[in-house]
Amino acid sequence: MKITAFWTLISRLLGMVRDVATAALFGLAENGVMDAFVVAFRVPNIFRRLFGEGALSASTLPVITAKKEADPLSIWQLVSTLLGYVFVAMTVLTLMAEIFCGLLWYWADGLAEYQLVVGLSAVMLPYLLFISMASVASATLHAFNHFSTPAFVPILLNVIWIVVAVGIAPYWKDNPTAQAYLIAVAVLLGGFLQLAAQLLVLKRFGMRWQWDWHASRVTIHRIVRQLVPMAVGLAILPINTLVDTAVAWIFSAQQQATPISWLGGNIFYPLQDGTVAAIYFAERLYQFPVGLLGVVIGVVAFPALSRHANSGDQGQFVKKMIQALRTNLFLAIPATAGLILLAGPITNLLFRHGAFTETDTLRTSQMVAAYACGIWAYSTLPVLIRGFYAAEDSQTPFRLGLTIVVFNGVIDLACIWLLGETGLAYASAGAAALLAMLLIRKANRQWKLFSDGMPQVQNRFWKNTLVITLLRSSLATATMYAGGYLLLRQMSISTPRSFIGDFFTVGVLLVCCVGIYLLVSLLLGAREWREHAS
Repeated sequence: MKITAFWTLISRLLGMVRDVATAALFGLAENGVMDAFVVAFRVPNIFRRLFGEGALSASTLPVITAKKEADPLSIWQLVSTLLGYVFVAMTVLTLMAEIFCGLLWYWADGLAEYQLVVGLSAVMLPYLLFISMASVASATLHAFNHFSTPAFVPILLNVIWIVVAVGIAPYWKDNPTAQAYLIAVAVLLGGFLQLAAQLLVLKRFGMRWQWDWHASRVTIHRIVRQLVPMAVGLAILPINTLVDTAVAWIFSAQQQATPISWLGGNIFYPLQDGTVAAIYFAERLYQFPVGLLGVVIGVVAFPALSRHANSGDQGQFVKKMIQALRTNLFLAIPATAGLILLAGPITNLLFRHGAFTETDTLRTSQMVAAYACGIWAYSTLPVLIRGFYAAEDSQTPFRLGLTIVVFNGVIDLACIWLLGETGLAYASAGAAALLAMLLIRKANRQWKLFSDGMPQVQNRFWKNTLVITLLRSSLATATMYAGGYLLLRQMSISTPRSFIGDFFTVGVLLVCCVGIYLLVSLLLGAREWREHAS
């Protein structure tokens, strides 16, 4: 887990650098270029989240692991066939999508903003092919207990993006549209490098191309049957963000008081241009702790959970599940409060540069704080969902996930009229929290998580280690937040607004908050910091 967490941390840090550079190029609402880029980037980004961190890996890993243990000599036949199958399927899908983009471009003749979205989408669509094949390679490497390369390769995308945003795009400073296309090409190149790097490592493990569709047909069909429900289950967060983006795009105007002509002209747009970009930059901030916590813990714990489930060892399965959830909650609960507290200073520090104005910073920081309310849930969901998948139950996250997507869409449409653009973030955080609680309830019924997996001690609810972690971490977090809030108020008065001042404020607050949380946790007897979910 430590190696995976290290490379994930480096990737997230570089991802933050790339977003700082992108924000400085485009700002939030100027020229509408950033909104257009975010809309176009949503589809390949969802596939990255699905396949790079989610469904395809989750559906293939147990199968590849079982094949490796049962018949090691035939594993490369299965992997080769999987890669070939994904290549054919995603090539066909990409070509169909490119044709659709061509038609949309023709229909949007004269509408520059819509043509920009379509054009950027067309450039980035082949990324779907690269990232889908890369996910099969990642699952194979995980089956060999090799986690470092899959955790490392996202760095390649971030590095290419940063090079283009900092070293190439500024030469077109008077043409933001050209800059957006340059970054779209960087995304495409980054996807290719992610695939190529993992194929090279697989070759070192002895991979040989042995395409045999007939020999692997039954196994492939099993993966495909699991893929759709797994895709929906693990895609809840990116799908909800896509819904937020779509609602923001549809209900935004350059001026908020503009009448909505397609609703009769008597109702005004509730949102302004730049809302889509604010969602994107806020997502990048709250996904930073989520990627380091829930995603890493879920990915690392999944092979062990799958092994215990396949061997029928219910006790070890429940023990590993509780351990993963305890580790996650111990870190995710303070991360939730910490980002709410630091939303303003961090947004100022990272994004208030170049074309990103003071108003842009305020809007983004409010969005960050709203999304941050759900960090504990965003981090818990990958662990819970992978637990169900390891137990070969893909239907529970699928059914509940579909319900939550509909719920989030309805709440979005209500909240934008009451709370404005931050209503989208609060709706998503609430939807994620509801899904997490429903899955925890279902998991407890199946595996007795709140009795440590032992039915005979169900009456000892308050002595359960998971409950103790929840209560202890909540108390330590409340103490941390109170101390951090008082310190932030004092520093806001005494520290001038500048890059150095913002850096000093964020640094001091982070150190103090982490110190307070760890100290209080240790005084309360916390041991989670010694544990890991590997």
